[in-house]
Amino acid sequence: MFSRKYPASESRVRIRCSNTGAVPFDSLASVYDAWFEREGKSIFAIEVQAFQEVLPSLPRPWLEVGVGSGRFAQALGIETGVDPSVKLLEMARQRGITAFLGWGEEELFDKESFGTVFLIVTLCFVDSPLDVLKEAYRILVPEGKIVLGLVLKESPWARFYERKKKQGHRFYKYATFYRYDDVARLLERAGFLIEKVISTLFQHPGKVKRMELPQRGYSSSGGFTVIVAGKHAGTASESSTGE
Repeated sequence: MFSRKYPASESRVRIRCSNTGAVPFDSLASVYDAWFEREGKSIFAIEVQAFQEVLPSLPRPWLEVGVGSGRFAQALGIETGVDPSVKLLEMARQRGITAFLGWGEEELFDKESFGTVFLIVTLCFVDSPLDVLKEAYRILVPEGKIVLGLVLKESPWARFYERKKKQGHRFYKYATFYRYDDVARLLERAGFLIEKVISTLFQHPGKVKRMELPQRGYSSSGGFTVIVAGKHAGTASESSTGE
């Protein structure tokens, strides 16, 4: 079982309060969480169904980096989460998640503490995706997995959100969307090899009316992509250099 490297009080001292990613999700926590019950309800259900395609093969224990209010963690059975937003962590804990305050690139947990690390719509909001992925590598067991849930730049949904970003949307103005190839390269540099890809959310923004069956493989027409990658010991020493 994992153990935490720092006591809660020390972790709070280490938080970078200037990191912009935490600002909207702390001050607008209730608005963010309410989305899952309102306009995002069908979207959330479609995305959860896509994750369920890969869950049976994932080793435990599980950690979600960027756990937010704990919606995905609760739905997927993820036991533990970490997030920089105090307000969202309170919600996650109310949903039964063991949640810690911190950033994804911080060394909050011991080496080889988890079987699977999830980053669900998190990579686009972090300052350094590579550092977050490297930290996930460090805390995963030798046969561990990383699972990404992404809105990729090629998709109609990313184009929709990027228009909102240009308009100064309170959440999406902080987001950076990546292409599939960019994510694949980041994973490789961090020491991972992609093993499985699931695509879903083929209905366009504003037109989600029904449930969808997820499809195997990557499709730029899908608004949401799940990527499962395995920890590859052969690239660990190279990835630690950041080259």
